[in-house]
Amino acid sequence: MEFLKKYKILIFRSVGILMLLIGFVIHFWVTPKEGFTQNEIAAANVARMEAVVAKGSGSGSSKPQEKDTSKYLEEFKNTRAKQMQYLTIIAMLMGVGFFGYSFIKKDKVQE
Repeated sequence: MEFLKKYKILIFRSVGILMLLIGFVIHFWVTPKEGFTQNEIAAANVARMEAVVAKGSGSGSSKPQEKDTSKYLEEFKNTRAKQMQYLTIIAMLMGVGFFGYSFIKKDKVQE
């Protein structure tokens, strides 16, 4: 316990800088890049090929329609993006809080 009291300011500053660094890394890591990724292009090509094959095989056999999951996938991506944005904001606020708290002068209590 004596160690924590002795190095309290150093610990708060270190944790504050670490949380700010984590916030910036998370923000720039999950920020979407412009354009389409190769996975999205490949998925679009596969979907287009499946649609062509499904239209071409209309010789009386009807397959049950599959549910369209694109709406759910979009909602999932949007929700995940919002969660990462909130995580980034929380990490940065905690970093600023710890770092700022380390600079506040405390009155020494005389016993």
